[in-house]
Amino acid sequence: MENQIKNVTYKTTNTYETLNELNSDTKQVWIVFHGIGFLSRFFLKYFNELPKKENYIIAPQAPSKYYLKNEYKHVGASWLTKENTAQETKNLYNYLDAVLENEKLPSDCNIFFFGFSQGISIALRYLAYSELSCSKLILYAGGIPKELRTANFNHLKSDTEIISVFGSQDEYLTPNRLAEENNKLKTLFGDRIKNITFDGGHEVKKEIINQLAK
Repeated sequence: MENQIKNVTYKTTNTYETLNELNSDTKQVWIVFHGIGFLSRFFLKYFNELPKKENYIIAPQAPSKYYLKNEYKHVGASWLTKENTAQETKNLYNYLDAVLENEKLPSDCNIFFFGFSQGISIALRYLAYSELSCSKLILYAGGIPKELRTANFNHLKSDTEIISVFGSQDEYLTPNRLAEENNKLKTLFGDRIKNITFDGGHEVKKEIINQLAK
């Protein structure tokens, strides 16, 4: 007798974290997707030097938690794996829809989508699925999902800034991998991409984030 895969639908709850207050002074809303191994509350520290009155940051939380380094002390999280990816992606869309519905963002704010490392795949997939507009799309040191096509981003305005950021010593971006990711970016966005390179590895730099806010 063979195993059977069955699905059930049930209600679940997940957290997300925000930094600063959303009010009439807010000019920029950042929706930031952390990399593998992060928790949203720790990822927010990279955005704490932005002007508080003008910037409101929303950090969704990857749902799959696990202990880091087999020490059973520190907890990290992952967005997706190769297991049941299609269904897990739909679950993430439902979660992110709920986050944005809960926040009720004003229409007059600039929206910045920011993905770091594994977070890039979620930022791009959700942007394609939701057809949200944004002022800046910031792709920081990660890979582009292979299934995405140019048509997935036709809804973006012509003045949306597409920014690619990576460290010159990033251990995950070999020359071949970097060339491959740059080709994917060019296929999706053509010559709209602005490249920022810094001296460093696979890490988030506050000074880069501060620069991107301007």
